[in-house]
Amino acid sequence: MRRLPVVIVVLSLALPCLAHAQPPTPGPEVQKLAYFLGTWQGENELKGGTLSGHISGRNACEWFAGGFHLLCRNESTGPAGKHWELSVRAYDEETSTYSFYIIGSSGVTVFAKGSLAGTTWTWLWDEKGWGKPATYRITQVLVSPTSYTFTIEESVTGGPWTVLEKGKATKVK
Repeated sequence: MRRLPVVIVVLSLALPCLAHAQPPTPGPEVQKLAYFLGTWQGENELKGGTLSGHISGRNACEWFAGGFHLLCRNESTGPAGKHWELSVRAYDEETSTYSFYIIGSSGVTVFAKGSLAGTTWTWLWDEKGWGKPATYRITQVLVSPTSYTFTIEESVTGGPWTVLEKGKATKVK
């Protein structure tokens, strides 16, 4: 008879754990990132500075395990030669914002916050631009299910936006 209370205690402790064993599922906001799934070919122009010129590259995106984060690998060639980037896009339900984390082979690290309005993604982050505080903005306009345009801009110390790059990307698979 002593075993019955022990079994009841063990089961009462184990059942809540079993109920939480179901993994969470990504919500509809996360699913909006699915637009970027697949492989994209990009072409853009780098404007101004000593590295002006044409850049072309490929960006391959897939869901990370669990389906909450979009993991992308980019390889491009431009005026500075070959460049690689790894990026992660996610949605934070607690703050109702998107995030875009990028690391690059040139040492660049970007952590941007984003939003989606209609067919336009906007990503913003702050850092030093030419030694002064600057805000950077990436705007991606979804032209079709297989094409988008993008602009990368800079605003130094709250001044006007200056276009740094402009381009387009096409889904190839």
